[in-house]
Amino acid sequence: MTGTELVDLSAAQLRAGYAERRFSPVEVLDAVLRRVEQHEPDLNAFSHRETDTARRQAIASARRWAAGEPLGELDGVPLTLKENIATVGAPLTSGTAAYEDAPPQTVAGPTALTTDAANAVRLGKTVMPDYGMLSSGVSSLHGISRSPWNPGWTVGGSSGGAAAAAAARFGPIHVGSDIGGSIRLPAGWLGLASLKPTFGIVPVDPPYLGRVVGPLARTVDDVATAMQVLARPDPLDRDHTRVPLGADAWHLVAGSPLTEKTVAGLRVAVHTDAGAGIPTDPAVAAIVREVARTFERAGADVEELPPFVTPDLLRQLDLFLRIRSSSDLRALSAERRARVLPYIREWALGGADRSGAEAFAAFSAVQELRAVTAAATRAFDVVLSPIAAVAAFPAHHHSPTNDPITALDHIAFTAPYNFADMPAATVNAGFLEDGRPVGVQLAGRRFADVELLRVARWYEQARPPAAVPEWPL
Repeated sequence: MTGTELVDLSAAQLRAGYAERRFSPVEVLDAVLRRVEQHEPDLNAFSHRETDTARRQAIASARRWAAGEPLGELDGVPLTLKENIATVGAPLTSGTAAYEDAPPQTVAGPTALTTDAANAVRLGKTVMPDYGMLSSGVSSLHGISRSPWNPGWTVGGSSGGAAAAAAARFGPIHVGSDIGGSIRLPAGWLGLASLKPTFGIVPVDPPYLGRVVGPLARTVDDVATAMQVLARPDPLDRDHTRVPLGADAWHLVAGSPLTEKTVAGLRVAVHTDAGAGIPTDPAVAAIVREVARTFERAGADVEELPPFVTPDLLRQLDLFLRIRSSSDLRALSAERRARVLPYIREWALGGADRSGAEAFAAFSAVQELRAVTAAATRAFDVVLSPIAAVAAFPAHHHSPTNDPITALDHIAFTAPYNFADMPAATVNAGFLEDGRPVGVQLAGRRFADVELLRVARWYEQARPPAAVPEWPL
């Protein structure tokens, strides 16, 4: 096979090719690295390349496959990890110039340990914006990451480098993190499949309210394959919030036959008005409504879900996160604080010097957001919505509004599922007239991640040909 054909393959297709000895993990790595060398200068997806590590892992994998003794679901499969996931020998810079001199890590995070144990071939770490607090690819340390679809478009964030790497076919699986939309937003703006899993089923170090680790990929099958590994326990048992979810269940998604029976009889909500933040672009709403009609034609019971997020709840969530970030910045020296992206500094300033009562009120509002999300969605098996109210914005902008005052006005569809601990997946659902991808978010019940991915995979197969990405570059 040619190098171009090799980079097109999914994780399952790579494993099948290795087993049949049509190509080796070393050949695949070489093809991916050639592609990285060609396109990375334009995309800026990587914060840290680990080519030597990847080479060692690929050679070891090739030996196992040649001996007929592969070990692990990802044996020989190239992947990347987000910049804030600790790997031995790489610094944890959190996307900000404030930490540009951070020392190399000496202990790997849970995700690095589980993917290494599955014998993945790690290409390196992917770029995130400062502290992961932007839904764009702008970083004070790394500059601007750009979309493979069009360098003038954002990659989203904060798992923006991961999304750019996935869409550019720098390997089939890319791991990000999400506290308010940071996996799903870039996935939606770059045409990808993804999963923000139920809080607690993937070990995270350190754990934090609403924060999860999950995969971005070009197919739902690759998302499910990644989850087989990511949902395993941390060998060092560092996440006290972890709730086990049977690892064996993920095989019910990848490669399984799905028909209309998969969704027939499901109670499905369609939700195109978040009730707060940026109004939904009518063209984006129309694409989501067409997704709902696809479900309805397959026998799902589709109902309209009215808005349940209020402007005050979104404002208080924004304040809660500002207070958190303001505390992070206050802990820095004045010299380091000056290196942080000015947009982030200005946004965090809105949380500075708040009283304990104000901080508690903001936290209480986050808990109310959890409650209203659960109550509004409880009757439904799946909620279909936009991932964001708008499609991709200019690459050099920090957010859709590019205004610190309204910096989080675009997360009203995504953040509720973080703080309600519910899983939410994405699949590309169409394109605007100018070619920008538009994804649909599918949210499900807590711990129903496998069932949700089966539904997402069904839609991925049932969507019209015009909604299927023809990957750029």
